[in-house]
Amino acid sequence: MNSQAVSPNSRPQHWPAHLPTRLTVPETNLFFNAEVSAARFPDKPFLVFYGRSVSFSMFKEEAERIAGFLQHHCGVRAGDRVLLYSQNCPQWAIAYYAILRANAVVVPVNPMNTTEEMCYYVEDSEARTIIVAQELYARVWSLLEHPEGGGLEHALVVTYSDYIPATPDAYWPDFITAPCNISGPGVSHWRDAIAAAKEPGPLIAGPDDLCVMPYTSGTTGRPKGCMHTHRSVMCTALGGVHWFGSTQDSIQLAVLPLFHVTGMQGGLNAPLYSGATVVMLARWDRDAAAKAIQQHSIAGWNAISTMVADFLANPQLDDYNLSALRWIRGGGAAMPVRLVRRLKARLDLDYIEGYGMSETTGATHINPAQRPKAQCLGIPVFDIDARIVDPATLAPLPQGEAGEIVVHGPQVMLGYWHAPEGTRNALVEIDGKIFLRTGDLGFVDEDGYFFMTDRLKRMINASGYKVWPAEVEAALYRHPAVHEVCVIAAHDDHRGETVKALVVLTARAREHVSPTDIIAWARQNMAAYKVPRVVEFLEALPKSGTGKVMWRQLQEEEAIKATRRDK
Repeated sequence: MNSQAVSPNSRPQHWPAHLPTRLTVPETNLFFNAEVSAARFPDKPFLVFYGRSVSFSMFKEEAERIAGFLQHHCGVRAGDRVLLYSQNCPQWAIAYYAILRANAVVVPVNPMNTTEEMCYYVEDSEARTIIVAQELYARVWSLLEHPEGGGLEHALVVTYSDYIPATPDAYWPDFITAPCNISGPGVSHWRDAIAAAKEPGPLIAGPDDLCVMPYTSGTTGRPKGCMHTHRSVMCTALGGVHWFGSTQDSIQLAVLPLFHVTGMQGGLNAPLYSGATVVMLARWDRDAAAKAIQQHSIAGWNAISTMVADFLANPQLDDYNLSALRWIRGGGAAMPVRLVRRLKARLDLDYIEGYGMSETTGATHINPAQRPKAQCLGIPVFDIDARIVDPATLAPLPQGEAGEIVVHGPQVMLGYWHAPEGTRNALVEIDGKIFLRTGDLGFVDEDGYFFMTDRLKRMINASGYKVWPAEVEAALYRHPAVHEVCVIAAHDDHRGETVKALVVLTARAREHVSPTDIIAWARQNMAAYKVPRVVEFLEALPKSGTGKVMWRQLQEEEAIKATRRDK
């Protein structure tokens, strides 16, 4: 049988000619990269944020000062988890490395998360300290009121305007220019922590100690922390540098959220390693992005398909000089073929897609830049053993036949934090090696490229954000009018997929509750990307003989409806 296993020792047909298939990863703490780049390029800009630069030496110095503050004032010790809750900004990047310099573990969280969601992260991670942007502080202040109950004890509050020029530009968002305006129990301010100039203790965390713990969600709907070491994070950061040929003179745009592993690796860890310059935006804005590309001669940026669609749809795009742009790459959601063609026609650029997960702290597959394929995951990168297996037996399947994608490699997580059953389900032994079950179904073509066809796991991919229906359902069941609910994916021209809730109302609510009421309630109780964009009322949900809701049947019926609408 022609197995679909792709060994890291073999050289795929379209592997970049200048690269080896194996990668020797440094045996160092990730913070060492900050020290090296600061020594090599002390005055060179590392971060550029709305016109203000942070040099490599300033980055390292401020990370050390914040690390000292975390240790001396907040009591952060080796191995402690520290929450990082902010939009993209220099402080986010500095805080990330400050936490590492304090020998602690970064817990990056989505700035869209609500108070209730943050409460879960605090409890599960057992974090006592949070670094939080001031516009998000209102969502966590209540978690600081009773630290004796196991909640937060310290909040280091970030004010974005501390890192922008004195004279604002008209296109800057208001939350960027807002002055410092937060006070409360347990609150310290970033500028005061910098001014305190506390020296951190020795750097003792090694390559196999925990480094970062991004949270993902499982089919149960409970978010789970993916335990990554300095070694696993270094692996994909270094891999990206070599795969794309990044140098110390590269200039790139970072607009993907840094809390997500793609933005974290491509927009922070990889360029810090190589000494590249990062022009950072707090959030996506197509005109701000085009202006930055023109002003800073940006060579490339990591993007998702919705960003590229919005960028190309800008009627003022021709007003900008985008001649410096040489690459656009990303993942999270397949790029529609029509957008691939528009990008090529408009800017003469290919979109280089990749594939990875929070469990692999970045890409395990990337398209070769010299021969990309559209809507394709790419080929397995350095040291990755990727296979297509039968989901039931884990036996290898022949080329062209669809099965579950499993991956083995040094960037795979140690496991899920405080979730041994989830770890056992996700990490399995095949041929004496530990593989991650991705839950994605796909196949390998004759050239060794991987394509995804479906999902074994129940998940919605809305603009690259992973939404787990069980988590949304659990939240909606708290609404007093909801008797039963099933959440499925619905087609969306802009987001690719969006969240749809099929709701059975209680008898008392049927006369006065509307779909709009349910959506409005959801906006108040969950992160924006999880909110159902469509709510449909049903008399009953279909159930199996054992009483389980037949969500797959509902999903298939929705797909049929979408096909009919497209005709």
